[in-house]
Amino acid sequence: MLRILNILAILALIGSAVYAYTIKYQTSFRAEQIAKTKLEIKAERDAIAVLRADWAYMTRPERLQPLADKYLPDYKPLQVTQLVPAQSLPQKSRSDSIGAKLNEIGLSAAATPPAAPGAPTNTPKSEPAKAKSATPKSTAAKAPSASSQGPSQEPKKP
Repeated sequence: MLRILNILAILALIGSAVYAYTIKYQTSFRAEQIAKTKLEIKAERDAIAVLRADWAYMTRPERLQPLADKYLPDYKPLQVTQLVPAQSLPQKSRSDSIGAKLNEIGLSAAATPPAAPGAPTNTPKSEPAKAKSATPKSTAAKAPSASSQGPSQEPKKP
């Protein structure tokens, strides 16, 4: 019985030595991988720095101006007189064919009765739902939404 216990102890000792040996080599292998990755990162950062320097060199104004004069002769520098305020630009027009057809048959927002004096002019968001519920079921599916009733009358910003 004593021999079996000695043999098991020797086998456990050999097993633990093998396990420690594999752990040691796995650790050194991972350390080498980390060192290689750090070198690759440094090389990539150096390459990025070279590319940024090259970009800065290639986009210098004193280099680009002769090229622009040579290859873009029709383009002239922007003059101060070409700048205009945003209010002088034309308003975006929306062509709404459905709204135009509704205007033709008299179902547009302009055909609704005027509000009572002193009533608020801004319409709440719940009004389109009221308008849909007031229409018959056959035309409820065809009832226009607030966005499809002709060109929008948005207030102009100062």
